[in-house]
Amino acid sequence: MNAWEDLVTSALLGTDRKPLAPGGGDGGPVALLDAAAVHTVRRRAGLRPGAAAAPLEMAPEDARPVLPAAARRRLGQLLAGRAAPAPAGGRRGAAPDLAELLPQWLAAANERGCRAPAAALPALLDAARARTDLRPQALAFAGPRGLWLARLNPEWKFALRGTGGGGGAGALPDPADAEAVRALWEEGLFAERVALLAAVRAEDPARGRELLASTWVAERAEDRLMFLDSLRAGLGPADEEFLEAALSDRSRNVRATAAELLSALPASALAGRMAGRAASCVSLDRTRGAETIVVEAPHECDAGMRHDGVVPNPPTGRGERSWWLGQLVEAAPLGCWPDRFGGRSPEEIVALPVADDWQAELHAAWCRAAVRQRNAAWSRALLGSPAAPQATGPGTSSLAERAQLLSTLGAEERAGWVASFIAAHGLSEAFQLLGVCAVPWAEPLGRAVVDALDIARDAGSYPWSFSGVMGLAERCLAPDAAPQLAALTTVSAEPEDASPGAAGYWSEAFQRLVSTLELRAAMHAELTGAS
Repeated sequence: MNAWEDLVTSALLGTDRKPLAPGGGDGGPVALLDAAAVHTVRRRAGLRPGAAAAPLEMAPEDARPVLPAAARRRLGQLLAGRAAPAPAGGRRGAAPDLAELLPQWLAAANERGCRAPAAALPALLDAARARTDLRPQALAFAGPRGLWLARLNPEWKFALRGTGGGGGAGALPDPADAEAVRALWEEGLFAERVALLAAVRAEDPARGRELLASTWVAERAEDRLMFLDSLRAGLGPADEEFLEAALSDRSRNVRATAAELLSALPASALAGRMAGRAASCVSLDRTRGAETIVVEAPHECDAGMRHDGVVPNPPTGRGERSWWLGQLVEAAPLGCWPDRFGGRSPEEIVALPVADDWQAELHAAWCRAAVRQRNAAWSRALLGSPAAPQATGPGTSSLAERAQLLSTLGAEERAGWVASFIAAHGLSEAFQLLGVCAVPWAEPLGRAVVDALDIARDAGSYPWSFSGVMGLAERCLAPDAAPQLAALTTVSAEPEDASPGAAGYWSEAFQRLVSTLELRAAMHAELTGAS
């Protein structure tokens, strides 16, 4: 019998150049294949069984309720449609975008506490691998069985990051389990420790702070910064002593973050020091005919200011004195200003004239303070009327600032303000403001958006000028707005000055919006078992 190596050599070189050894038949290709078949059978027959592999760990139980049958079918459709190719020419058509509906479906399923079907886990993990924005919701929905499955495929290793993926269910320990928490805090990877600190802090702010303090002096500067940032959740007066000590940290970034957190505590000692400094720079002058705010910015950044987080060197293009003033006013508690200005309300203070072109700097610092301190009264005063010019209010110079101030207001008040802004100015400047409104949009806001889209359609503008708002509407409009939109799906007559073909595009865009809202309504009904 030919050795296996000889057979391979003959196959590679050809039997005419390397004929079979004697006894191999006529030496041609057929004889080569016959000999290889015989040799293969003999080799397999002589194999000895290997050691049995260790059995897989059983998948953990998931006690959450199962999805209704209709919801399971819908999940399959969304996962299958998530990677559909983009339409040719960029035109989206009238069909809903399933890739955008998947995150909404996952959020709704998680709100209802349902577990993922076992058969859907591979596709769910593939979707989360492809889209990082899906991961939090997808992994929450996949639950412990999803993490178990992720350990068996290297392409899903992202699911194990920060979850203690070496064994067990792959979840953080119960914050109430002091021994397990201490063990992971002292021995875990950095991402695991960040997640653990956030979990403990959310459960018990004092225990989270004590956990951080227990190893604070031994942590690296970059790690201290990340850990310190976790104190934003549940920040309260009890954190002041720890943060005050962090003002002397050897890392400039840690000192700055500690100062920022202390300034968000209006009763803290740092806030009091900043209030004294700011008040010495800003006062009311009654000698100019009308009462006027006058500003005398700091002439130096002394050691006390630097200790309290004031950054001495301004960015390129900024003057030193205005830079220091802005930091002092931003860190001062807003409650100090009514007494400084004769008991005036925030609206009355903001309305006062400011001498020597200091108004923009002073009002911008008050805006930052209102956002940092989550002060709704000052936010209202600085926002002003939504009918004011698009990019400005009494204390704002940009729509980004207005959006930040709006975030401090309640959801209903926020929606009403943005609805009035859209009614006054249309949609062209409203995108940033819509992004901070609660979902689904409250009725006044949803109606204002639909009315503004209708006006834009009648004007003959191209719909892709409003594609961003349309995308938000598909995600954020309440599904019961669909009947109001149905009349807008027809192709209307185009004005003489309209862009060519705009009416057809608008009809298509509204058809997609209506079908998306209807599909969202069906999704929610299926998840509740009402379909």
